[in-house]
Amino acid sequence: MNGRSMGLLVGVALGFAAYFGGFAAFLLVGSLGAVGWGVGAWLDREGAAHLRDLFDREGR
Repeated sequence: MNGRSMGLLVGVALGFAAYFGGFAAFLLVGSLGAVGWGVGAWLDREGAAHLRDLFDREGR
């Protein structure tokens, strides 16, 4: 999925949240979307990452 399609999908989701849930739902969907974007970027950067790597205290 390219950037334009992803942007359209996020915009539609935020629009539905704002319309049906109000401003608080809009902020919640936006913040959870940002967290999901960050996790997706981390997984893309790391390749085939494991969930255990998220909780590794020793680091690399």
